[in-house]
Amino acid sequence: MEFLEAPPLSFHFTPEHEQFRHTLRDFVAREITPHAAAWDEAETFPLALYQRLADLGVQGLGYPEALGGTPSDVFFQIIVAEELARCGSGGIQASLGSHSIALPPILKAGTEALKQRVIPPVLAGKKIAALAVTEPSGGSDVASLKTTAVREGDHYVVNGEKTFITSGMRADFITAAVRTDPSKRGAGGISVLVVEGDTPGLTRTALKKMGWWSSDTAHLRFENCRVPVGNLVGVENEGFKLIMNNFNAERLYMAAQACTFAEVCLEEAVDWTRQRTTFGTPLSERQVVRHKIMDMVMRIDAARTLVYDLAYRVEHQLADPAKLVARVCLAKVQATQAMQFCADQAVQLLGGMGFMRGLRSERIYREVKVMMIGGGSEEIMKDLAARQLGL
Repeated sequence: MEFLEAPPLSFHFTPEHEQFRHTLRDFVAREITPHAAAWDEAETFPLALYQRLADLGVQGLGYPEALGGTPSDVFFQIIVAEELARCGSGGIQASLGSHSIALPPILKAGTEALKQRVIPPVLAGKKIAALAVTEPSGGSDVASLKTTAVREGDHYVVNGEKTFITSGMRADFITAAVRTDPSKRGAGGISVLVVEGDTPGLTRTALKKMGWWSSDTAHLRFENCRVPVGNLVGVENEGFKLIMNNFNAERLYMAAQACTFAEVCLEEAVDWTRQRTTFGTPLSERQVVRHKIMDMVMRIDAARTLVYDLAYRVEHQLADPAKLVARVCLAKVQATQAMQFCADQAVQLLGGMGFMRGLRSERIYREVKVMMIGGGSEEIMKDLAARQLGL
């Protein structure tokens, strides 16, 4: 039984949303959660899981039917973020969802031929897509990227490196940010290319991480990779805005994920404190423990309410664009801070058990930092929000 009450249907969610949530929650409980610890130790999970989720319609949510998707509103996407997070493994969720940051630029600005070639097999769970923006010389500072793509006839010749790329080892399609005009600096001269996984000159190295063990994370090296001009997404030298717009949705969904990861820690802590007895009294009856739990509840409720409010504004186009960007940035900060707090408190309340591998709280504790850094670090989120608000 969940400790926190689910939001009422009138608060953004319809019966159709809740039916979808029920189906997905049941799938995660049966097919993912029981295996999450083993997959974490194995540092991988079965490829068949992509197609299983595709068969449920999860991978194609928000994409046109003509491309094999299912049109949906933002709250279906929020449900996916929340329910997959209930398994307590960010690594599984990150890899399964890497297409959600790799495909939107293609959907928005790719040629029809490129869309038809890339999107349908990914939504069907038969191919994997990854986004490659971060470089060894800079993460959140996209405008400083150094990977070059110089046009030679009908191809671009790509040279450079990308790092911390989710699904980088498995990806069949890599949506890469490149500099097509090396004479320009900053946001100018940046383009987006789809690099196919079997391109000669592309090498991949798996990275070891503090968390997200079951997610493949790669360092990519491009050495004279020849990419067809037809794989250009949008207009040459005008890819920066395409990349930045992509971040907004990613940050909102990361905030939704963080709220559920925090809730998973809360539920595990509540269950433990109800069972654990010290000096003849259940931990849950001790005032200091009850206060810790209520502190967790407050932070989760505050962060989740903000996420739902923003999702409603996005869906109904009620917000000023600049203010929306600012609030999404701050929502990611608030939600990941709630996740950090709840993971820390849960491990503390679990005591020695909280230090043991295999518990969801222990895993989430290790994965907090990647959530606070990935998609834009906390410091950059606050600074970007300030600039969007005219400070």
